[in-house]
Order: sequence, then C-alpha cells, then structure tokens
Amino acid sequence: MDEHTERVTGVTGHSPRSEGTDSATEAFVAHRNLLFTVAYEMLGSAADAEDVLQETWLRWADVDHDTVRDPRAFLARITTRQALTRLRTLRRRKESYVGPWLPEPLLTAPDVAEDIELADSVSMAMLLVLETLTPTERAVFVLRDVFDLGYDEIAQAVDKTPAAVRQIAHRARAHVAARRPREAVSPAQTRSALEAFQQAVETGDLQRLLDMIAPDVVLLTDGGGVVQAALEPVVGAEAVANVLSRLTTVTLQPAQVNGHPALILRAGGEIDTVLAVRLEAGLITGFYAVRNPEKLSRINQETAVGR
Repeated sequence: MDEHTERVTGVTGHSPRSEGTDSATEAFVAHRNLLFTVAYEMLGSAADAEDVLQETWLRWADVDHDTVRDPRAFLARITTRQALTRLRTLRRRKESYVGPWLPEPLLTAPDVAEDIELADSVSMAMLLVLETLTPTERAVFVLRDVFDLGYDEIAQAVDKTPAAVRQIAHRARAHVAARRPREAVSPAQTRSALEAFQQAVETGDLQRLLDMIAPDVVLLTDGGGVVQAALEPVVGAEAVANVLSRLTTVTLQPAQVNGHPALILRAGGEIDTVLAVRLEAGLITGFYAVRNPEKLSRINQETAVGR
C-alpha cells in the first residue's frame, strides 16, 4: 500500500490486487467511521477496534470487488466477524482484569450528540449494558438496532439463519430495554447536572453533592490494577459522596465523551480520570470513572464515529 492509501484509510497493509484499487479504497474510507463504531460498540475498546479495522482492510483487499453489490453491508460483515473473534479473546482477558472494567472513553465531536441514536449507542451506560449480552446477541443488536442492517446480511455475519437472527434480535432488544434508563435525558440536562456537580466538588459542598445523587447511586472506578481505584463498586449516596469529595486536588474540565457531556480530571496538568455519569429522574444514578492510563491515550484528540 502506498503512503497516500495508508493515510486516507488509516490502516496499513497491502493494496487490493484488483484493478479497482481506487474504488475499493474509496469504499473503505467512505464507511470507515461506521466500521470503527461497529467494532467499538462490540468491543468497548478503541485500540481493539482499530486492530479489527486493520484485519477488515486486509480481507477487503483480497475480495473481488466486482462481485460486491453493497460495500457497506459487505464491509460491516467482515468487521463483525473479526470483532466476534476478538471479543471472545477480550472476554478471557476481562476475567482476570483487576477491579471493575469500563469501556475505553472517546473524545467525540459535538455533532455526535446531535445524532441521538448514535450518541446513545456509544454512551458508557449503553456499552456496559451491551457487556451483559452474549457475543452473538451483541453483534446482532448493534447491526440491527444501531446500524439497521437487514436480517439476511446479519445472518451471514454471525453464521445464523435469518429466522434465528430475528429471534436473537428480539431477545437482545428486550434485554437492553430492561436495563437502559426508562426516560431520555437531554445533553442539556446532563451538562447542567455536571456543572452543579463540578461546583459542589470545587466548593467542598458535601450536602449539595448528596442532594444531586440518587440514594442507590453506584460509582465504578477502572484503574486496571495500574493506578489506585476501588476494586469493587462503591454503592450508596454517602459512600460515593465521600469518595468524590476528595477530588479537590484535581481540576475538572467539561468535555464531550462518547457523545455525552462528561468531565476530564487533570492532576498536575496531566489527564488523571475521565468521569461520565448516568442520569435518571434528575438525579445521578451512576458514575463511571476511567483511570487506567492505557484507556486514556485517545482522550486528547477527537475520535470520529458514525453510522
């Protein structure tokens, strides 16, 4: 692959062997954001999603592109198969993970929040719900409910019959619906809650902090065994407030993370934590604090996601 192709595709490897190199590259580039998002939603890891895209490109390079009627669906199918293979490896890795595991946070452009369905699909809360699905259920849900692929195309991606895929989609949809927030929360509501939270932390107002979090609030901290973090979920308003009240030594910076308002915490000018929240009925019901340095490498620059 020449330097230009590597740059525009964002992956390395050999060029397609057919004479349609340019059109094949253009098709890959046109759908790259979608393919990355499919892989990321299945894996919860941007680094692994990028590896999946590399494998997708290599397989796409060997395809007879004249026989491909729908490049978008075909590429999504390749990506899904590669992500499923990697997901099984990740599951074994997560079994030995130190403390709670959280998805790798992505700094996203403001326009991602305008696509409500896309923003919801890449949110921390949704990615954690997807973690409770089987690999096949996760693939089917992402391809059908998020990217609206046809059952026939999904069936080829997961090696099932279209009828089986319909049943899996119904089961996965019900599973997700039972675990996602019951009411939609606007970015403005989340931003307002985070502004109040930031002010409460910066002023040391513990009572105000208690007033804005739900009695059964849960704080998950992901340090990966590399940095200090709670090894178990912190549950309950007082316990969570006591932990969060110690944030007086860091600076809090508003940001768009995974399509939603969040906070980036810096210590000594360096990124220390990415903090996202789950909001229900006007109260914060969940805090997601990613501290593992390996998961913070992409937070300095926007990551493009799309459908």
